[in-house]
Amino acid sequence: MTSVAALAGHPMDDATGSPPGADPRYTVADIPPNILVHLTQLALARGIPCDGWFAGTGLQRDQLNDPTLRISYRQAHMVIRRALQATGEAGLGLAVGQIQTLGSFGLLGLAMMTSPTFGDAMSVGIAHHRVSGSLLDVSFEVLGAREVALAAWPRFNDALLLPFLCEELFASSLAIARQLLGAAFRPSRLEVTYARPANAQAYADHFQCELVFGARFNRVVLDVQWLAQPLTTHNPFTAQQALALCTQQYDANGMRQEIVASVERLLRSHLRQQPRLPDVARMLNMSERSLRRRLSESGRIFREIHDRVRAERALELLHGGALSVAEIGLEIGFSDPREFRRAFKRWTGMPPRNARQHAA
Repeated sequence: MTSVAALAGHPMDDATGSPPGADPRYTVADIPPNILVHLTQLALARGIPCDGWFAGTGLQRDQLNDPTLRISYRQAHMVIRRALQATGEAGLGLAVGQIQTLGSFGLLGLAMMTSPTFGDAMSVGIAHHRVSGSLLDVSFEVLGAREVALAAWPRFNDALLLPFLCEELFASSLAIARQLLGAAFRPSRLEVTYARPANAQAYADHFQCELVFGARFNRVVLDVQWLAQPLTTHNPFTAQQALALCTQQYDANGMRQEIVASVERLLRSHLRQQPRLPDVARMLNMSERSLRRRLSESGRIFREIHDRVRAERALELLHGGALSVAEIGLEIGFSDPREFRRAFKRWTGMPPRNARQHAA
C-alpha cells in the first residue's frame, strides 16, 4: 500500500535511485520510453554525450529502441534529472516536445490521425495517453460554454521535474494539434502551477497564447470550436484497427490498474466536493460493491487512493506558492483550515507550512 507520508519529500534520491517511501508506482516498469527516446535524440543531434545519464538505472541508451521495453518512473526521473543538470537548459522540455510528431506516438498517433474530428482525436489521445509513455496523467475538462481544456496531473510530488514534464506534454500536444489542424491552430491559454520561469518568452513564442504562471491547474485551454473541425486523414477502418491495437498494449496488470486510474481521475476532478466511494461508483456507472471488489483486486482501497490524491494536490499547490494554506484546504474539500492542517500532517508527517518551506 502506498505510503502517503513519502509524498512530502523529493520523489527520488539520485544517489540511491530509490524513492523515499514504499510506493510501488515509482518502480513498476510499465511506461513506454518515448520521452527518453526523444530526449536522447535531441542530445545526440546537439553533440551532447548522454550515455552517462543511464548509469545506475539498469538501462542502457541503445535499449530505448526496443519496442517491448518498459521503464519505471524512477528510471525516467533519474535520466531526465541528469539531462537537466548536464545541459543546464531552461526549456529543455519545450525542445523535446517540439520535435515530436504523430509518428512519435506510434499506434496512438495513427488512431488520432484517422479519427473523424479533432475532438475525437483529442478524446482518443487522452483515453490512451499511457500508451504514449506520458509521465503525467491527463484529463479532458469542460470549463464553460466556449472553453475546454487538456489538464495534466502529476503522479508524484515531483516539483523538480514538473516544468520539464509540462513543457514536454503541452509542446508535443501543440505540435500534434497543428499537424492535424494546420499552423493556424492556437490555444486560448496555457496555465501552469509553477512560478514564471526565466525562459517565459520561449513559452510565449511557441504557444502564442495567454500565459498564466502560478495557476491552480496545469492545463492548456482551447476554444470549443476546434473540437468539431473534421480531419482530412479520417479513415474509420484504420481508426478502429489502431484503437484495438492500442487497447491490446495494456497487459493484465495494466487492465487491473485501469480502475484505479479512473477513480483517481474522478477524485481529482471533484476534490472540493469530497466524494465518497458510493459517489465515485455512481459516476463510473458501477455498484458500490463492484467498485470495492475491483479496487481490492488491484490491491488498493478507496480511502488510501483518496488520501493520496488529496495529498498530492495539496503538495502541488503548496509548491506553486500562489495560494494560502486555507485556500489550498478549500481546493481539496476542507472548509475548516484546522481540519486540513491535521489531515495534511497525518498524510505527510509535517504541517503544510513546513512542506512549503521544504519545497522552496
